[in-house]
Amino acid sequence: MEGVRPGAGPPAGGPGSGSGSGSGSFPSLFPPGLHGIYGECRRLYPDQPNPLQVTAILKYWLGGPDPLDYVSMYRNLGNPALNVPEHWHYVSFGLSDLYGDNRVHEFTGTDGPSGFGFELTFRLKRETGESAPPTWPAELMQGLARYVFQSENTFCSGDHVSWHSPLDNSESRIQHMLLTEDPQMQPVQTPFGVVTFLQIVGVCTEELHAAQQWNGQGILELLRTVPVAGGPWLITDMRRGETIFEIDPHLQQERVDKGIETDGSNLSGVSAKCAWDDLSRPPEDDEDSRSICIGTQPRRLSGKDTEQIRETLRRGLEINSKPVLPPINTQRQNGLNHDRAPSRKDSLESESSAAIVPHELIRTRQLESVHLKFNQESGALIPLCLRGRLLHGRHFTYKSITGDTAITFVSTGVEGAFATEEHPYAAHGPWLQILLTEEFVERMLEDLEDLNSPEEFKLPKEYSWPEKKLKVSILPDAVFDNPLH
Repeated sequence: MEGVRPGAGPPAGGPGSGSGSGSGSFPSLFPPGLHGIYGECRRLYPDQPNPLQVTAILKYWLGGPDPLDYVSMYRNLGNPALNVPEHWHYVSFGLSDLYGDNRVHEFTGTDGPSGFGFELTFRLKRETGESAPPTWPAELMQGLARYVFQSENTFCSGDHVSWHSPLDNSESRIQHMLLTEDPQMQPVQTPFGVVTFLQIVGVCTEELHAAQQWNGQGILELLRTVPVAGGPWLITDMRRGETIFEIDPHLQQERVDKGIETDGSNLSGVSAKCAWDDLSRPPEDDEDSRSICIGTQPRRLSGKDTEQIRETLRRGLEINSKPVLPPINTQRQNGLNHDRAPSRKDSLESESSAAIVPHELIRTRQLESVHLKFNQESGALIPLCLRGRLLHGRHFTYKSITGDTAITFVSTGVEGAFATEEHPYAAHGPWLQILLTEEFVERMLEDLEDLNSPEEFKLPKEYSWPEKKLKVSILPDAVFDNPLH
């Protein structure tokens, strides 16, 4: 990334290249997608037509490493009547389609999302005497954008991001992020589709864990009620030294715990360090997909499986009355499913997947015995998976970040799964599904109780249920980072 430059605008139409506030005052070379976003910024900040920007020297579409062409930085005076402090407001340009000529995003029409369908924003409390916005949030936004472009996993309001490091590389307790709708910026219709604005909200580790155990939206609502922790506009204060639970100890017990008990968790899956072995097959079997971390060439997930797993992860923000694993869907655009809120289906046979179900069923393998492997961070989420998801009739997916594999736990109330009560372990290639009964879940929660005390945890750790032919190992990160050792 290049450093800050005045918003005089890039040649041939950057955000600062227009004059006046009306759409007709912009030069014809101004990229239409960028024009639409900048117009929304001008609506909020008519007195700041040329904001400071952080820009990519070498654009992503020319081989540069940074997907965002620009990050504009505005000074927001807040709203004293609402107890909203003065702050810096950052807006990204590049996750949506700015150009419409396929240089970055495939143009798919005006009706759906533009590019990934959103841009990122961030609100950082302005420190006393601070005359210019810090630039580190721009690099933070580039990091999130790189994740989206590389993984093709999009963000939604209520999502969380485990960052495990102070967002500004200081000693701050603000080390993770939640995402929500920006309180001021409205969705924009551009010639290349609709763009919404997702705001990054910095949170402490304890607040992240609460969001995982319950749901992101619930924690965001709590943050809105605590002015020093975000307030109504969810402004990040990197100097905040206390969590919302330290500020108000009753919040966790009365609101979060009740929410977990009543609602369960809305976290439907995570990217994780995980693997699984099929213990019912000999290692030399050619069709064996035990592999995933151990072996030279792990088998890859099919495009259909990958899309269904993405939908499984994406659906976790919605509370189901009848939980359904998303159907395999052949309607893909540029390798992505662009439907942000697909309708729920009752089985794999629904919609266009009906024609491919026979092929998928042929590929389904019932396993007799499985061995699941997680690093400590992923393993610590197993109680959440069991208590917050399966006991509420839902599903939970671990998608590997170090190998092309996935593990989905399902309850007996989930339709569309290929694991059944008769055959509780089943696989499509390297995608494993495990069906657990409520009785077995309760037993596992008792046996896995020490996962809730990571400070007393020594690796490796193994849990086994021989009569169920299931084994779970918690292993050091190095096992997943160096799979051949």
